[in-house]
Amino acid sequence: MIYVGLTGWGDHDSIYTDTTNKNDKLKKYASYFPLVEVDSTYYAILRQSTIKKWCNETPDTFKFVVKTHRFMTGHGDFRENYNSIRDVFNEFKEMLVPMVACGKLAYVLMQFPPWYELNERNIKYIRMAKEMLAPLKVAIEFRNESWYKDKYKEQTIEFLHSEGLIHTIVDEPQAGVGSVPFVNRISDPTAFIRLHGRNVHGWTQKDRTSEEWRDVRYLYDYNKDELEWLKKQVQILKFKTKDVFIIFNNNSGGHAAPNALELIDALGIEYRDLAPKQLKLF
Repeated sequence: MIYVGLTGWGDHDSIYTDTTNKNDKLKKYASYFPLVEVDSTYYAILRQSTIKKWCNETPDTFKFVVKTHRFMTGHGDFRENYNSIRDVFNEFKEMLVPMVACGKLAYVLMQFPPWYELNERNIKYIRMAKEMLAPLKVAIEFRNESWYKDKYKEQTIEFLHSEGLIHTIVDEPQAGVGSVPFVNRISDPTAFIRLHGRNVHGWTQKDRTSEEWRDVRYLYDYNKDELEWLKKQVQILKFKTKDVFIIFNNNSGGHAAPNALELIDALGIEYRDLAPKQLKLF
């Protein structure tokens, strides 16, 4: 099956034109898409009651991809709040128990930072992380080009395959060391594509404040030719895998939802198990 979704469900104004209560947004979102990526877990370990609420508000076949906490991928120092990194992993896994129980967790995503280069220490950490997250399925996203250099690319894919990890295929601006190429290769029966847009001028922070950077980094609208190219990449993966998961993350300007709906239409997909759309009488 091909699952198409977005990063988060709070900021996609184009699908909430008739939604006045922000608490209804997930239900409305689930009437358009069968999949969502949760990134709030990158910033905080949430209550199980929150996870249960999300599960109750979505159809039985709905799937979540959940991003790991920033401490788990070296985006911060776990010693700020925890005695050990294992404590972070344990709390993260405990948070997801209700989602696992209802069968709505597709897998968790470990998105490593641009400075996370290919070396023995980092390979060892990924192995350790996989063991600490077991039995959860894990996808790995690299943002340092060293993993995909010609002499290492095949070894990178083979490493992920041998460890039972999902290779995250990334479409993003090509801006040097902090960028990776689109490598349409799989390491698992599940294929995963994340689409960040192609705004090369906004991809690196430079002299911008963090807020200014957020406003431009994912500011991109995929055109018809680019979506047609993406459609072909998805079709290639469809013949090689059981499931293809696609996340549009290009929402600095609100383009993620329209682009995702365009791709769904181009692929000829008709989802039959979405949440019912509410009818407006007036």
